[in-house]
Amino acid sequence: MKRLAAVLMIAATILFIIGIYSAMKLPQSPEPTLRNNYKIIFFHLPSAITSFTAFTVTLIASILFLRNRDLKWDIVASSSAKVGFFMITAALISGSIWAKVAWGTYWNWDPRETTVLILWFAYAAYFALRASIDEIEDKAKVSSVFAIFAYVTIPLSYISTRIFFSLHPTTAQIGLEIGFPLSMVIVSFLLMYVAFMILDTRISKLELNVR
Repeated sequence: MKRLAAVLMIAATILFIIGIYSAMKLPQSPEPTLRNNYKIIFFHLPSAITSFTAFTVTLIASILFLRNRDLKWDIVASSSAKVGFFMITAALISGSIWAKVAWGTYWNWDPRETTVLILWFAYAAYFALRASIDEIEDKAKVSSVFAIFAYVTIPLSYISTRIFFSLHPTTAQIGLEIGFPLSMVIVSFLLMYVAFMILDTRISKLELNVR
């Protein structure tokens, strides 16, 4: 498994370098306020997609734990949530930087910004809840139930721009010239996520056995 994680990391690094190199060669935006600043999308969108993927895995693993009462699923759920929380934090920060350039302010309570912030607090509460419970079985059970309810914030943040008026750009505006290198970066982020999951779940299982 360590070897597989290493291979995935190498593949992710290669794809990331090629994708970012291609992105840096793209022309400036015709919008005078954006210029090269629009290229933050090559970090922002992969972070957001990886976080949504990770939280979806947390949801599935939480359901499987409640069904089977096997702690390996709680380990998968919590490990995946770690990546999701880190990535959604990165997406929030990079999105705020882009907003400052495009809209003149870091935060303006746009529907997408607001719902993602709610998402962030929901999963911050998930980790706070886990930290507050010492007994392993109780921790797994309570946090699994919480993760199922917290997942509501994922589709909410995704459809927020369709329900409410929003200045947030949509993926429909991304052409092939940007889409191809962007896809490589997205895949590299997802491969890094899988590599982290392999290593972190292994470490967590070893820690559980030590106890």
